Amino acid sequence: MTQPSPTDNGSLAEALEARERQGRPVRVGLVGAGQMGTDILVQTGFMRGIEVVAAADAVPENVYTASAAGGADRRPLETVDDAAAAGRAIARGRLAVCRSHLDVCAAEGVDVVIDATGNPNVGAEVALAAFAARRHMVMMNVEADVTIGALLSAKAREAGVVYTLGAGDEPSSTMELVNFLRALGYPIVAAGKGKNNKFRTDATPDQYRDEAARRNMNPRMLVEFVDGSKTMVEMVALANATGLRPDIPGMHGPDAPLDRLHKVLCPKEEGGLLSRKGVVDFTVAPGVAPGVFAIAEVRHPRLMERMSDLRIGEPPYVTFFRPYHLTSLEVPLSAAAAVLFGQSHMRPLPVPAAEVGARAKRDLAPGETLDAIGEYGYRGFALARDDAARLRALPLGLAQGARVTQPIAKGDYLTYENCAPDGRLRIVQLRREQDALVHEAVAA
Repeated sequence: MTQPSPTDNGSLAEALEARERQGRPVRVGLVGAGQMGTDILVQTGFMRGIEVVAAADAVPENVYTASAAGGADRRPLETVDDAAAAGRAIARGRLAVCRSHLDVCAAEGVDVVIDATGNPNVGAEVALAAFAARRHMVMMNVEADVTIGALLSAKAREAGVVYTLGAGDEPSSTMELVNFLRALGYPIVAAGKGKNNKFRTDATPDQYRDEAARRNMNPRMLVEFVDGSKTMVEMVALANATGLRPDIPGMHGPDAPLDRLHKVLCPKEEGGLLSRKGVVDFTVAPGVAPGVFAIAEVRHPRLMERMSDLRIGEPPYVTFFRPYHLTSLEVPLSAAAAVLFGQSHMRPLPVPAAEVGARAKRDLAPGETLDAIGEYGYRGFALARDDAARLRALPLGLAQGARVTQPIAKGDYLTYENCAPDGRLRIVQLRREQDALVHEAVAA
């Protein structure tokens, strides 16, 4: 597949306007019609030159509900039984509601697939099906990316398509700052996000059902934020795309306000917390979330003078800050950039810098089968790759469906010694393939 250059059509807005005039919108296949999928269906309704043409959800009725949230001025929906029927429905101007996520990927008339499920194994299946059909892939499923992203990125290159995380989430929003500063030649000392509450590491869905209902969220998804798993996943995704890494297991997570971040997330010998430069981290201080930050080192006297004159910060460490991220609302921009420009907004490096392991929320007994992220058994925990290897930590994305083989005390790590992943799952098989690929890359 020949990819166009970003200069072929000017800006992304201009390229989308051109597609609208030509009657050739970017055609999106959506997998997952929960909170994030609904946002995408609503947002694309306000955009020119892009539309969702096929969608699937574990509960097909959710696609109808999500589409209705966007209003009446959009494609009529048609439930289909296979990929061929989906292609025919798309050609007739319908939004094909597919019974299988695999049919979304294979349907004729889909240019790019967005996974918005949050289920690591489904994300693995969707990505492989998209690549097999030569479709670009936008992975909102960061849980899948931190588990097998390096392999998926390599497989996308082999297929001649784009693999990208979605714009608007904290990892990709932080990536914008990192790329900006690196292009200017400024070393990154630390990069990360604001967290709007301190972790409650033993949180379970039962405790958050009412709040989840008020916020139109799945309780499991809400708990993934509350117990800290989501922050760990997001910062490891950033680490694996930048080469930055957690300074300590779990990161520092200081209560550092914006005006003091550069004094806290800096080296210990200069009054900060860090044992090294080049880390991912987060702060729980009010006023930073929902923003993201990157702290750069600026030591040349002329540049230090200019930073001070512009009131950017206090060199030699300067905090650059984006005060918002629009989560799923920005994701259609990644779908458009992949199709129109062959551009990835964010993708993992060939060798991961970090891993999301897991720690038990309660005592776990041999014979138990582990539940999903954000439920009752475990929570995510960020580790540098070397630390994860030393611990033989079980990757978070392989935990669901794994069988406990030895007693695990509350707070202990899940490892390959005390847990056995479900080898029938596609993501488990792909992780083995990625481990071999990374081993070869490191050896080389």
